Amino acid sequence: MRTESWLIGFALTVGLAIVAVVALVTVSSTRQPLHPNAEAVTSTRVSEPAPRWSGAAEQGRQLARAALVEQNVPGLSVAVGVAGEIVWAEGFGWANLESQTAVDPRTRFRIGHVSKALTSVGVGLLREQGRLHLDDEIQTYVPAFPRKTWPVTLRQLMGHTAGVRHYKDDEWGDKPSTHCDRAADGLNAFEHDPLLFEPGTTYRYSTYGWVLVSAAVEAAAREPFPQFMRSRVFEPLGMVDTTTDVVTELMPNRATSYYRGNLGSEITTGVDYSCFAGAGAFLSTPSDLVRFAHALTGGTFLQAATIDALQSPQTLASGESTAYGLGWMLESVDLAGGQTRVVGHASRTIEGASTSFLIFPDRGLAVAVTANMSFADMKSVALAVARAFAE
Repeated sequence: MRTESWLIGFALTVGLAIVAVVALVTVSSTRQPLHPNAEAVTSTRVSEPAPRWSGAAEQGRQLARAALVEQNVPGLSVAVGVAGEIVWAEGFGWANLESQTAVDPRTRFRIGHVSKALTSVGVGLLREQGRLHLDDEIQTYVPAFPRKTWPVTLRQLMGHTAGVRHYKDDEWGDKPSTHCDRAADGLNAFEHDPLLFEPGTTYRYSTYGWVLVSAAVEAAAREPFPQFMRSRVFEPLGMVDTTTDVVTELMPNRATSYYRGNLGSEITTGVDYSCFAGAGAFLSTPSDLVRFAHALTGGTFLQAATIDALQSPQTLASGESTAYGLGWMLESVDLAGGQTRVVGHASRTIEGASTSFLIFPDRGLAVAVTANMSFADMKSVALAVARAFAE
């Protein structure tokens, strides 16, 4: 009987393996290469980089073209800033596959979770004005949000230690379609759910927590969240191509967003992220993200103490430090032969978008890379480009 059971188990294992291989081959065969080879990838730039940066820019071009081919991504855009100046910006591949519209440096992409870093600066601005305080309970600003078993502070929400749950992949069926004009309108998706743990005891990433942060910004600013971010952050910093993603409006220079479906690259039509507000609803360009980085590292927008508060790791009740600030991912990487501090953010999960945004404060270097495909690895591209320019 033991021999018979073993044989049945073995047969089932082999059978499932064969089915998996056949399925993989079938799916792979339907995903036609979007770019025949790296040399054939089209690119668009507004101006040539200065001679000092021409070699690094050429390395960047090779990296971008190779990434498009290897990851089978429609389009990609990259920008690099050094010492307050954008030294290279270029678009690669297609903003729209059907019309073969080329990506250029002003093509807008969904930046998804990178929106949190932008919203963080909005919080910092209001904090300097005395209109927001990080350790206030969230009901101070959003009294309609139901009280939970434990009090929840703005700091805990921004640092992902509040216990508010993250969204589920299947929460809206296939795609979110509800539209929100104000950040507070997005609370109904999770406001009545219990906390997952006592705030301050655990780190767990939560985009919904940042929807609540956006509602607090909206209340403290006394105006709709998108309007506040546009008039008080984006416009003053010259981020003319950064805006809220509104699918109901015709928007120029916007990349069509794709995901990898069973039939290849499929358009993410009808996806409305407006209810994510400052947690994930912005469109931007790599050049605008680099301008944003320069404003922070150059000390021209927020006070140094404010930036330090936003970009420092949080400490749990156990004394353990997280690798996340208040809207900023924090790490150390090898760059030009030494370990270098990096602050930034990444996004791969929002439908039709992948972004890597990296700032190296000690080197005055910033790199942003965006793509119009879900789950593409843009961080490896951004790091490789950063190393080319650092060296």
